[in-house]
Amino acid sequence: MKVTLLQTDIQWAQPEVNIKAAERLIARNPGSDLYVLPEMWSTGFVTEPVGIAHEESENIALRWMQQTAEKLHTAICGSLAICLADGSYRNRHYFVNGRTAKLAYYDKHHLFTYGHEDRYYTSGDSRTIVEYAGMRFLLLTCYDLRFPCWSRYATGREYDAIIIVANWPESRQSAWQLLTRARAIENQCYLIGVNRVGDDKYSHYAGCSVVIDYNGRTKSQCHRHQEEAMTVAIDLAELERCRKKFCVLNDRD
Repeated sequence: MKVTLLQTDIQWAQPEVNIKAAERLIARNPGSDLYVLPEMWSTGFVTEPVGIAHEESENIALRWMQQTAEKLHTAICGSLAICLADGSYRNRHYFVNGRTAKLAYYDKHHLFTYGHEDRYYTSGDSRTIVEYAGMRFLLLTCYDLRFPCWSRYATGREYDAIIIVANWPESRQSAWQLLTRARAIENQCYLIGVNRVGDDKYSHYAGCSVVIDYNGRTKSQCHRHQEEAMTVAIDLAELERCRKKFCVLNDRD
């Protein structure tokens, strides 16, 4: 499977501009099976979403994800700030399958209380595993990376790859590097981590989006501080051979 990481420089509360940036990167990297965008890729990490987050039916970024995925016969994922009909807000990680016109989502469980995300947003209470093109993907969002029990491969929660989308600041970049590898190693899976670059009023972001294999080896990593796309091939057969030969998951707690 060909996966393209879209490491974007998100412009604050400007979805039209951020959509154009995503379109440019996709056009330069055609033919992937899956395109992955960062957390809140259309607005930036808005902890006060009133007037910025819209309902699903009115969200132009979600509509663009659906239309583009169907047009290109591919899948696109990334998180958006969403207002629900009951007035609550969610940091919702969407996975749009353009081949079947199906939409799946995961609501971020671990809200970033240090940045006051919990003041406006409601956390999700369930995990989401998406099956696509023969692979199973666990969807996570940013701060979730720090909590290994939530992402643990388990009976009834079997998967082949983790997709983690983020606005992870440069000041904590060492944790990003370590924890992405740890989650891949302990769950014996691929990890696809997509972070943003650029600045908002809170932080500076270095990017370093990455694909890590089931042994914790970096298959490829985006450059620091640079908006770019990177395409990587991940091989389910290789993963299955490793899991069969070195049966770590059979001994998990």
